[in-house]
Amino acid sequence: MTEANVHHTINYIEIPSTNIAATKAFYTAAFGWTFQDWAPTYVSFSGAGIEGGFEQDAGGRRPSTDGVLVILYSSDLAASEQAVTAAGGTISRPAFNFPGGRRFHFLDPNGNELAVWSET
Repeated sequence: MTEANVHHTINYIEIPSTNIAATKAFYTAAFGWTFQDWAPTYVSFSGAGIEGGFEQDAGGRRPSTDGVLVILYSSDLAASEQAVTAAGGTISRPAFNFPGGRRFHFLDPNGNELAVWSET
């Protein structure tokens, strides 16, 4: 068993996309992620702390602000917020404090809501 495949751990995530090119451009500009194209409607990403993919033909799953919230970590929350908006993301919940840190939520170009947090 490799370290990437550990029994009962989160191994991979798939996020719905409405536009693969816009998705790649946003996540590259905002977070420096890299991508591997597998099909016109599927791309995998690396550099996010966990491997995953974006699926444009997601079998009925659509981008959402409901359900699971993917939360990224940042060592500089203000710089990450600026990178998100500069890359075309929309802040859906401005930065707020919570026990142990601070975070903001954003919408990617597909309409998926994610968040970024930092320690206080």
